[in-house]
Amino acid sequence: MAATTTARWVEVHPRNPQRRAIRATVDLLREGGLIAYPTDSCFALGAMLGNREGLERIRTIRRLDARHHFTLVCRDFAQLGQFVRISTPVFRAVKAATPGCYTFILPATKEVPRRLMHPKKRTVGVRIPQHPVVDALLEELDEPLLSSTLLLPDTEEPMTSGWEIHERLGHQLDAILDSGECGTEPTTVIDLSGDEPELIRQGAGEGFEW
Repeated sequence: MAATTTARWVEVHPRNPQRRAIRATVDLLREGGLIAYPTDSCFALGAMLGNREGLERIRTIRRLDARHHFTLVCRDFAQLGQFVRISTPVFRAVKAATPGCYTFILPATKEVPRRLMHPKKRTVGVRIPQHPVVDALLEELDEPLLSSTLLLPDTEEPMTSGWEIHERLGHQLDAILDSGECGTEPTTVIDLSGDEPELIRQGAGEGFEW
């Protein structure tokens, strides 16, 4: 499914998102759609895990190369554990920091499509946000959402306004969810795939302890 005219505008309540709107958005995702949606850090792009075209559309919008770490946005720890390998010390550190504004890079399991992994490290990003709209989407979808921060090429700050996204990217998306409340910083990204944590990007998440 590719956007051919302009994205559907979906206005949802920031704390109690309307179930009908969430269901319609998830139906669109299952049909191969690409959406922009609010999180606790900032807006993100989202598609189904198996959506090859959606993945390429994200790459095109953000001009990403093959080494970019995509993120699997998960509903809870049980779901996260299906897609990454996680040791006891790492489990404790990640558990203490979630849900929240962190993305963790970890070794991927066989449940992750190879095209989503780093080509050499076989790692993938995972995160558990704290936002009612995302919670509702993930509950209805019943699987992680392939995601990437809505940070356009040659810009330092992510997009935080639904209307701005609609004006600039409406012809490249299938739907834009706007709840009027969204974070203004991207997540803090920490690579936990090695012996010691490596800070990849400092963002909204603060105070991570190892």
